[in-house]
Amino acid sequence: MTTDSAAHVEVSHEFPALDTVRAIGAIAVLTTHAAFQTGSYLGSGAWGTFLARLDVGVAIFFVLSAFLLARPHLARAAIARPAPDLGPYARKRVLRIAPAYLVTAVLALSLFPKNADEGPLDWLSTLLLLDIYVREELPHGLTHMWSLSVEVAFYALLPLLMLVALGRGRRRTLRPRRTLALLAAMAAVTVWWHLEGTSLLDPHVAGSTGLWLPGYLTWFAVGVALALLHVRHQQGVSTGVERRLVELGRMPGTCWTLVAGLVLAVSTPLAGPVLFVAGTPSETLLKNLVYSVIGGLIVLSGIFADPQRGYGRLMSHRVARHLGHISYGIFCLHLSIISLVLWSTDYRLFGGDGFQVWALTLVISIAAAEVLYRVVERPALRLGRGRRSSSSQTQAATAERHSTTSR
Repeated sequence: MTTDSAAHVEVSHEFPALDTVRAIGAIAVLTTHAAFQTGSYLGSGAWGTFLARLDVGVAIFFVLSAFLLARPHLARAAIARPAPDLGPYARKRVLRIAPAYLVTAVLALSLFPKNADEGPLDWLSTLLLLDIYVREELPHGLTHMWSLSVEVAFYALLPLLMLVALGRGRRRTLRPRRTLALLAAMAAVTVWWHLEGTSLLDPHVAGSTGLWLPGYLTWFAVGVALALLHVRHQQGVSTGVERRLVELGRMPGTCWTLVAGLVLAVSTPLAGPVLFVAGTPSETLLKNLVYSVIGGLIVLSGIFADPQRGYGRLMSHRVARHLGHISYGIFCLHLSIISLVLWSTDYRLFGGDGFQVWALTLVISIAAAEVLYRVVERPALRLGRGRRSSSSQTQAATAERHSTTSR
């Protein structure tokens, strides 16, 4: 690990439990989609509503991505080092996201009859992750990729956000108040976007404005705030509020109890309907803000988990972590696999059998994701690392595993 002996801030820090947090997010998304496809949302009462709210897995992804990608900026600023180079950052982002996504997109566009009418321009917008900006409906098997489009937009925005928060050149330093002000502004944008922004833009654009980055800046802001919390904790300069948050992160049972309570709260009509009818702006905003807290609590418990104690040991287990390593493939492929399960069995769309479809989808998705990881994802990451010098490879090995697997 790269450290500074005075500040004790580690630029490259390992968070083994966060690999498992990533797997939890992917399985949550898979579960909510399997429940939708089998009709469990409407046919299972309160349980169906709870299953619908497992789309909170996307919030977990966004909080986690922001934490892992913002932390190197904040840690470097804390020890007076320059910002990470944009070239390697962009290359790692592309090599992490693009190969598996392109495989998934080409398979879905080619194999599903519902995508037979997709023309060359439709293919182009899909392959470039532009669908949410140019049309209201995404191709069959790829409807969940709106979140990947949002995340890519955040990847592009992050260097600018860090420039605003930390300054540049010799004036670049960790500025907690300035960073918090920026995060508050991000949250304000999301509030405005839900209450007014989408309604103002919808008549003038072809895309789905409710799926654009401004509507989810709160989730990314929470991740950046957690990165700031961790860096300041390593500096030993945390405030009383920050110390209490660190203590909360070291009590995973309390974190998950709060998560359970919040999920139950958003499983009420307060957070809007679960199917077919869009919620009011206030309902979607409330759901968004509660999801921010849920994602933050889960990631917080992973950041400060003690690897020598029960929760930390469980979350750091090599099998659980490996599920995190292949979780991006699970996320990419699972919707297509749900369609495959429904096509190849006696189970039908909205026909019940939620557990059976979920179990088959989970098993096949894990197997397919393992192949995708070994054949596509891991070679692509090695290609990115191969462009570095051998000395920098050793120094950045730990950071690469985490900062380049933020999905």
